[in-house]
Amino acid sequence: MRRPAWGAAGRRPARGPTVRLPHRELLGFATVGLVAYAVDLALFAYLRGPAALDPLSAKALSFAAGCTVAYAGNALGPYRGRCGSPWRRYAVFLAVNLAGALVQLLCLTVSHYGLGLTSPRADIVSGAGVGMALATVLRFWGTRTLVFRVEEDKGDEGRVGSWTG
Repeated sequence: MRRPAWGAAGRRPARGPTVRLPHRELLGFATVGLVAYAVDLALFAYLRGPAALDPLSAKALSFAAGCTVAYAGNALGPYRGRCGSPWRRYAVFLAVNLAGALVQLLCLTVSHYGLGLTSPRADIVSGAGVGMALATVLRFWGTRTLVFRVEEDKGDEGRVGSWTG
């Protein structure tokens, strides 16, 4: 086994800029999201079924519960230790999640009413498939950049906010 060529000062030569992908952060975000989705779905099913609430009230309550679980999970999990007011972060988190919900509704609206794809399968693909994928990207970006920002004085390799650079 050959050893790498070391510089005169005994250090490894520089290799250029490295790109750090947030794999652990993505995994934590996805795990928290799955738990929050399960809470949203289970509560919605209960509120629509045994509790007999109307669909919009049931969805509003289950959405709020899912957002609260997602916020708590992200604050205690992948983003613990980030500073800032918890009430401000929670308000911004709700706004980011509402924007994600609007993305899903927009995808469903364009597909159903704009393109005329009115089957239940098309609605599921556009709302829960394409819409959910786009909304998840928006939520990850918003959660990382707007809600749980890395403050300048914290260092973190000079990064402030966005993982894109």
